[in-house]
Amino acid sequence: MPDDRPIFGRDVPDAAWRPSRELLAESRLARLLRSSGSPDLESLQARAVADPGWFWGVAVDDLDLAWQRRPAEVMDASGGPEWTRWWRGGAFNYAAAATEPRAARDPNGAAVAWEGEDGAVRRLTNHDLLDAVTTAARMFAAQGVQAGDRVGIFLPMLVETVVATLALGRIGAIFTPIFSGYGAPAVAARLRDCEASVLVTADGFLRRGQPVAMKAVADEAVALAPSVRRVIVVRRLAERAETTGALPWDRDRDRWWDEALDAARAALLDEGGSAAEPPETDPETPYMLIYTSGTTGRPKGAVHVHGGFPIKGAQDLAHTFDLRPGDALFWFTDLGWMMGPWSISGALLLGARLVIYEGAPDFPGPDRMWDLVERHGVTHLGLSPTVVRAVIPHGTDPVRAHDLGSLRVLGSTGEPWDPDSWWWYFREVGGGRCPVVNYSGGTEVSGGIVGCNLLRPIRATSFNGPCVGTAADVAAGDGTPLRGEVGELVIRVPQPGLTRGFWNDPNRYLDTYWSRLPGVWVHGDWAIVDGDGYWYIRGRSDDTLKVAGKRVGPAEVEAAATAHPSVVEAAAIGVPHAVKGESIVVVCTIARGETDDAELRAAIGRRVVEDLGKTLKPEAVVVVPALPKTRSGKIMRRVVRAAWLDLDPGDLSALEDPSTIEAIRRAGPGGARGDR
Repeated sequence: MPDDRPIFGRDVPDAAWRPSRELLAESRLARLLRSSGSPDLESLQARAVADPGWFWGVAVDDLDLAWQRRPAEVMDASGGPEWTRWWRGGAFNYAAAATEPRAARDPNGAAVAWEGEDGAVRRLTNHDLLDAVTTAARMFAAQGVQAGDRVGIFLPMLVETVVATLALGRIGAIFTPIFSGYGAPAVAARLRDCEASVLVTADGFLRRGQPVAMKAVADEAVALAPSVRRVIVVRRLAERAETTGALPWDRDRDRWWDEALDAARAALLDEGGSAAEPPETDPETPYMLIYTSGTTGRPKGAVHVHGGFPIKGAQDLAHTFDLRPGDALFWFTDLGWMMGPWSISGALLLGARLVIYEGAPDFPGPDRMWDLVERHGVTHLGLSPTVVRAVIPHGTDPVRAHDLGSLRVLGSTGEPWDPDSWWWYFREVGGGRCPVVNYSGGTEVSGGIVGCNLLRPIRATSFNGPCVGTAADVAAGDGTPLRGEVGELVIRVPQPGLTRGFWNDPNRYLDTYWSRLPGVWVHGDWAIVDGDGYWYIRGRSDDTLKVAGKRVGPAEVEAAATAHPSVVEAAAIGVPHAVKGESIVVVCTIARGETDDAELRAAIGRRVVEDLGKTLKPEAVVVVPALPKTRSGKIMRRVVRAAWLDLDPGDLSALEDPSTIEAIRRAGPGGARGDR
């Protein structure tokens, strides 16, 4: 009987997981090594860094993507690394590639499974998905959407969410995913910035059994975004919607999704029932504009193209997560987080089944996630450390009550792990047999920079290397590589997934990622590589806040706080949180004559929630006489954070008034005041 015990990585004595013989021989990454002629992973990675055009050519051939026309040239860096273009001479429509081949190959095969918080389930075959996408494409065209138009998608995770993203891509339009928990001002800011002409939303959705009136938020947002001329509404709650019978409705502007879809289907039948072929699409054609928050100014609209984000996401899923045709991917996410579009395009391009869920991870019972995994036969489960920390207090009985034998790979992203939570996920959910693929990158790079490949042992909380094909490094301030010391996480050579810039703001894009080390992408994370080659992320090197895996710029939180009439100035900082990883503290000054009391602080917190949603509710709101500023008037957030946590504030030479620190320190968790 052959010995199928793990055989690789015995030189890593503290590894939690090691690959089996089957993975070493049959994984997608092992197949890529063979097809590329590489003797081992180290050789493949070295050649990918030295010759990225070669690597992405062989990697995409391994993915077997459905090109409309094969490219003549993989990579064109003549415009510099910041503006590298890919797949010259080719044609590729990601939405067509994600639907048409699988429908032709296996029309009755499973494509999408959706589950609502109330237990409702919908399933689409490959044929169903293609039919829904082509009909919705016709529907959008009938509503006046043309190639290049921007369309906001403000939806929870529904079947219609998947269909809308693909239908817009099919006709060459650009969708903007918007987090379903945002308040109206945050939604409006994104719609205004991209000048969206259409918004797709829902009448509402369920959260912990309660209806959320999404259409009302959408209406407020559209009132602040004059470019929106049409609102298409998915009928999710129907009779359960609180506003049923009195739903605010603009007859000239609003349309029900199902009625508009029926009209498009009838028109197709009148014309003989044949859907229009997708246009030949230049791979550099934008298909998604996804907003990511930074440390200053308005949110940044990262531009992603058909030959970029979908290909990078699919390549990561194939060669990092080993997602194969017939597997089932469920990543607990929202469309507004990049993992939503990532899982949709990546799973469908690779021939896997996509599983999506609308609600909370532990409602109506603490076993909701594990029940879903069992019933839908999930093979690849993705949970953020925040979600894992939130379900641990329910104990192990809810997990052990379900057969999780279908699971093959566990994924995680969003924020760094703590060891106890990582081991719980590995042992209790994965049974100690499933690798935990830790994965970190970002919206602007279309997926991972570092990850855990399945040909090398995995240590708890670590990344076992760069994502396959990514020229990741840790650099000192002068750009030299660092090992054993914390430095900046960088990418040395371009890859297809890098954003093609920020919407209408190329200089901000260059300044954000390319100005510190010319020719090198500086991502904004601190990282370290240990002596054995294992990587660890040590947090953001800028001020961006990351709450429960969701990035938000302090400027957005501060704008919401200062919208309260009593607030003059505000500084938003991120502080450690046992469940969320990081929570928000707002430190502010108030107008003369206003009284600092619990009622005012609560009102300021509510104002932030109204603008940004409950997920980003401040942990604390604190009023101080003055904020630490430079002599030029810039608020020093790092000093605010250090004072709040009673840490060394570092260099204070630029600080105008050092006395401002003490009031914040007294208000912090180590200070005398406890009435926040």
